[in-house]
Amino acid sequence: MPRPDSLPIRVLLTALVAFGPLSTDLYLPALPALVRIFDTDVVTVQMTLSIFLVGFAVSQLVYGPMSDRFGRRPTLLVGVAVYLAASAVCAMATSIEGLIAARFFQALGACCGPVVARAVVRDVFGRDRAATVLAYMSMAMALAPAVGPMLGGMLTEWFGWRANFVLLTVFACGILAAVWSMLGETNAHRDEEALRPGRLAANSLLLLRNRGFVGYMLVVAFSYSGIFSFISGSSFVLIDRLHLTPAQYGASFGAVVLGYMLGTFLAGRLTPRLGGGRMIRIGTLLSLGGGALGGLLALAGVVHLLTILLPVFLFILGAGLTLPNATANAVGPYASMAGLASSLLGFAQMTIAAIIGIVVGHMNDGSALPMMGAIGLVGMGALLAHRLLVIPAAQGGRSA
Repeated sequence: MPRPDSLPIRVLLTALVAFGPLSTDLYLPALPALVRIFDTDVVTVQMTLSIFLVGFAVSQLVYGPMSDRFGRRPTLLVGVAVYLAASAVCAMATSIEGLIAARFFQALGACCGPVVARAVVRDVFGRDRAATVLAYMSMAMALAPAVGPMLGGMLTEWFGWRANFVLLTVFACGILAAVWSMLGETNAHRDEEALRPGRLAANSLLLLRNRGFVGYMLVVAFSYSGIFSFISGSSFVLIDRLHLTPAQYGASFGAVVLGYMLGTFLAGRLTPRLGGGRMIRIGTLLSLGGGALGGLLALAGVVHLLTILLPVFLFILGAGLTLPNATANAVGPYASMAGLASSLLGFAQMTIAAIIGIVVGHMNDGSALPMMGAIGLVGMGALLAHRLLVIPAAQGGRSA
């Protein structure tokens, strides 16, 4: 097997982290078509996104402690196998209700990727190098949401919406084979009692009583929620309101994701020199600026491709600076329970994003305001979480 810090393993970990965005972004261009195909409404179709986040959030609480108890490798093998089976069921769904149910189980499997991959990074690279490694992984991972909608748009136009889930099934087969043949065990601190309710509750309480950990958790959750607001609402605004084709929508989505790639690249280069705290401050300010600009333009009724893409680009650029550093600082101090810390972080991230996605769906009125307004609000939330929780905790010596 390759060394755990080798390039092939980093590529594999990046692919595992990409399970989530690839599973949501690939079929985004097909969402408006699903409304017509299944003779349903926008809110119901958006449930295929929101229910995915619900399943993703719930299973976060399982995979982290499982990997602390049994190891990273066996946990990944189980999760990827579940994802493979559920993706195949999605491709064969004959009703919107069946697709929603299959998406929930697909999320239960997909969740293992980012949760365990973050813990592996902490195992292998330690606290100091984790932020840089996660930043470069995030930059590479951004290829999934950049390429996903473009590829999904072409697959939808050429072969229909089912082709997207067939591709995810094939992808899962490759990842399962790679984990089996390449990834060795990296957890040197297995906790035999990690899954016992008493130990689990005590460790969780220890984390949640740490003001710095909670602050980083909210920074991650709000930053990701802005991205998910765009994911869940953009196809209806850009395709239905601005009349883009699925392929044009995919290209527009990819252009926005370049902001995330740029942000994560800068995070990887600048964090060792400027420090994670400064990168988070810059990132949250950029996200708030982009979110506020987009919200005000939508409130004024100014709806144009550029008035949507440019503010979202700025928001996601800031998120690219923020997310790797906030994630590394949240998980880094807890070598013996990195899996649990990663689980709680991901649970908050997905739960808050799912709630905001559901709200955006129910407030859909054909305009860009629900989506852009939500992006502006969560940008403010990320900045306040850092200013009111993380910085005071760091000054008090309780969290870096």
